[in-house]
Amino acid sequence: MRVLGIESSCDETGVAVYDGELGLVAQELYSQVELHARYGGVVPELASRDHIRKILPLIDKVLRASGRDAHRASPDSPPPVDGVAYTAGPGLIGALLVGATVARSLAYSWEVPTLGIHHMEGHLLSPLLEPPAPAFPFLALLVSGGHTLLVSAKDHGDYRILGQSLDDAVGEAFDKTAKLMGLPYPGGPHLARLASSGNPRAYEFPRPMIKKPGLDFSFSGLKTSVLLAWKACAKTASDKADIAASFQEAVVDTLVIKVQRALMQTGYGAVVVAGGVGANVALRERLVALATETGTEVFFPPPRLCTDNGAMIAYAGWLRFRDNGFASETQSQLRPRWPLDEL
Repeated sequence: MRVLGIESSCDETGVAVYDGELGLVAQELYSQVELHARYGGVVPELASRDHIRKILPLIDKVLRASGRDAHRASPDSPPPVDGVAYTAGPGLIGALLVGATVARSLAYSWEVPTLGIHHMEGHLLSPLLEPPAPAFPFLALLVSGGHTLLVSAKDHGDYRILGQSLDDAVGEAFDKTAKLMGLPYPGGPHLARLASSGNPRAYEFPRPMIKKPGLDFSFSGLKTSVLLAWKACAKTASDKADIAASFQEAVVDTLVIKVQRALMQTGYGAVVVAGGVGANVALRERLVALATETGTEVFFPPPRLCTDNGAMIAYAGWLRFRDNGFASETQSQLRPRWPLDEL
């Protein structure tokens, strides 16, 4: 069984085909970074228009790469895929509408079922796309530009949020701190690269909420501390690198402490790390060290699957189609805000 996956929740157009026997057979990703760079952030209307321009050529390219053709020679010809999955939320409503409309239109013409997928479930399942894959149950740390979540994943579709950010997501905190320091958009990766040449102990930034019980996060106070340090420094290259390194160290410390606490609370032996910030080298190194220290396992998707992509949607869709006998969704609803534990 083959599933076409379409991801269009924000500023990346992702398309992929997942085959139940062959695995991921083709994928393409188009990023709108250059389009939004001049504005220093994502402009929703421009994002939606760019998805419209790029999505059909990407679908055609992916289907051809998978050995299929989007155009059926006759009504009796088999469809190129057995189902179409698309991101139904959370995300920008205009961007979501583009992906959903195209997905439903293609599925109608091919006479195959459609299924809306939760964007963060796609991220959570992305480490299962390549071996070695974790086995349920496991702890998931989902860290991206819009979300910071600690999730108990007991089984496919059985998720419980253990902790989340009460304000900015960790990726958002990275981007805003980078923008404060005048780094190019998108700021998070630039800040991480700058941090590699700085002293992570040059500034004693707070580790938010680590002394409070529970597993929630907050990064607004950390951002304020960085702002004050930035205003007070001479803004030399060394100052920039030290602030970046100290900020990243505070974020990584906070995330690792909460992961360790969650592992003790759940008793799980594995943790999955996914989302754009999951590609951060410092975070990966610290979590690998934690896994070694605690005798647990840690799993990461490859860097190319950390950012938004169609592969994770295709795979999540294939799993759900498999579980419900490849039946189509009974309701079609897009949800710009959609808590993961409401699945």
